[in-house]
Amino acid sequence: MIWLGLLLLIVVLLMLRQSLVLVFAVAAAYIHVLIADSKLEYLLQDFWFTVDREVLLSIPLFILAGNVMSRGSIAVRLIDFMKTVTSPIPGGLGIACVLSCAAFAAINGSSIVTMLAIGSIMYPAMVSQGYSKPFALGAVASAGTLGIIIPPSIPLILYGIMTEKNIAHLFVAGIGPGLLLTLMFSGYSLVINRNIPRQHYSLGDAGRSFGRGVFALALPVIIIGGIYSGKFSPTESAAVALAYALLIEFLVHRRDEAPAAPSRAGPGTWLRHYLATRAMNPRELVDVVLETTRLLATLLPLLCIAGSLNTILDHSGAPKEMVQYLVGAVDNRWLMMLGINLLLLLVGCLMDVGSAILILAPLLQPLAEAKGFDPIHFGIIMISNLELGYLTPPVGLNLIVAMAAFKVSFATVCKAVVPFMLIMVAWLTVVVTVPLLSLFLIGQ
Repeated sequence: MIWLGLLLLIVVLLMLRQSLVLVFAVAAAYIHVLIADSKLEYLLQDFWFTVDREVLLSIPLFILAGNVMSRGSIAVRLIDFMKTVTSPIPGGLGIACVLSCAAFAAINGSSIVTMLAIGSIMYPAMVSQGYSKPFALGAVASAGTLGIIIPPSIPLILYGIMTEKNIAHLFVAGIGPGLLLTLMFSGYSLVINRNIPRQHYSLGDAGRSFGRGVFALALPVIIIGGIYSGKFSPTESAAVALAYALLIEFLVHRRDEAPAAPSRAGPGTWLRHYLATRAMNPRELVDVVLETTRLLATLLPLLCIAGSLNTILDHSGAPKEMVQYLVGAVDNRWLMMLGINLLLLLVGCLMDVGSAILILAPLLQPLAEAKGFDPIHFGIIMISNLELGYLTPPVGLNLIVAMAAFKVSFATVCKAVVPFMLIMVAWLTVVVTVPLLSLFLIGQ
């Protein structure tokens, strides 16, 4: 009866259209008091223990850095360089879209930020150059998902927190699968758009675009190189990304249409002119900070609640019992992994990636490890499965955001991403069956 009461309570809250945060919070309180025979004050303690971790600082820092770069000029200059160097290749603009998403993903960690920053420029550019609208839409929405597998990745940070695995190792393990998916998307663009006329190319244009984008191109090298070499922890790499982005946008990059210098000199006048010529100004930075804060106001409460529920589960011993039962019930490790993959694909259709990780990672990771799968490799498998969730209805965030951003119907977006999803299924098969792809850079 107690569990039935919990189910009814959740159903009532959902019917009243309450937020997911409130539903989870009420469910956590119910479980603490009526099922675990605990106290509400312990619930608050669990909240604090969950967020009292240095690595959590990396999440707001990466999100803020990505928003600064997309609002400023770093994203534009990355795209300009990719467009120039791929212009002589068949399907070059589509390849430039994929490469731009991969490069931008390597400095911000978010799929949605990557898709909006690159897609707002590349989608109209591809359509104007004769690329079909379905391809352009599918490429932008699908390549945006590279943001959660190419390091740094916010979902990988969440997985590391919930399973207490080395986040730096998870980041490095994501490089191989991320590059493979980038290559597969680029190859598809080359094949499907081989008859589109190539664009003009010259070494002079390439040199100029490189000069304009050299600081933007250096950032992925600094971040990934620092993580791979062990110079940066995940939190330090996020701080470096944000500090570098602010430095470049406020002190180095200028607006393409900067106002003329004032005729009369004066400290206040010159300061206002200087700020007006920069790629970002203090007022825009305030807007970016507020935007990031609103996003975190949803994410962090969910993380607190998930941490509390995991504490209850751990004390109850239920996850260990489940692992022991399933290990005994299913002998074949690959059959077990097939079941886990199907579950994750289904969950990706119904839940956002962050919630799925917070709920399922502590349950599934011990099960996979008991069957002989490396926990770092399984982390990449889990994130790769959930990456498909960004493109699967009804909760596919990239589908919803693309529908709103590019003013097309939801059905149109769903149809456009189908070829890319088939590519991702083939890629996922390789990620699952070839552990070396994920583990060779960390020496395992």
